[in-house]
Amino acid sequence: MSERVSGFYDSLAAHYHLIFDDWSQAIARQARSLDQLLADHTPHPSLKILDCACGIGTQAIGLAALGHQVVASDLSPAAVARARDEAQSRGLDIDFYVSSMTSLAEIPAADFDVVAALDNALPHLSTPELLRAAQVMFLKLKPGGLFLASIRDYDSLAGPRPTIQQPSFFGEEGSRRIVHQVWDWNHEEDDRYTLHLYLTAQSEHTWTTEHFVSEYRCLLRKELTLALSTAGFRQIEWRMPAQTGYYQPIVLARR
Repeated sequence: MSERVSGFYDSLAAHYHLIFDDWSQAIARQARSLDQLLADHTPHPSLKILDCACGIGTQAIGLAALGHQVVASDLSPAAVARARDEAQSRGLDIDFYVSSMTSLAEIPAADFDVVAALDNALPHLSTPELLRAAQVMFLKLKPGGLFLASIRDYDSLAGPRPTIQQPSFFGEEGSRRIVHQVWDWNHEEDDRYTLHLYLTAQSEHTWTTEHFVSEYRCLLRKELTLALSTAGFRQIEWRMPAQTGYYQPIVLARR
């Protein structure tokens, strides 16, 4: 993964919670959806989980709070530092590492019940990187272990190729904020786009805007399914938000 991707998350780490109306509520809500999904597929009360794209800890914190044994990693040192602070402030015992999804070399364990890569992390990867990441994550699971990942619904976005995500408006007068995205599609590589994330916040009578830039590609479900199959995964299935209550499509697979 490129330094530009790492830089995107480093710069965003201090602001990431602002893309939610209430980040703490989002942590709890997403954890409930994921925990139910895990219970349906791996019926144990406490699972050993590797969240290998943890960001500032949205899913890792929520799953640890529900009693799971969580190890978390991310490419971004700033995101990992923020996630560690957030977990400690909540009294949660989570081991954090700075590590790329394409290697996970810094993670000592290799017997996880679950390996997760959520929040549209995989579309940062090129096709060779995606296969390498799938192979690495496969090896971090114990036999029969469960992999899950979430990505945007690119199957529905590939045709229209939207150029903007409509703004979200949060807060009350004096402390309002606006969150929106602009997507610049690469005309030479049809599956790639540059994402511009804008966070505009009000402090009393002053408004300030933060601008964050990263690169993604339009990763279709069939390509991710093929990468997982090639890496050795079996029983690959997709679940849509209407089925899970989670905000993105989720793919599940077994080692």
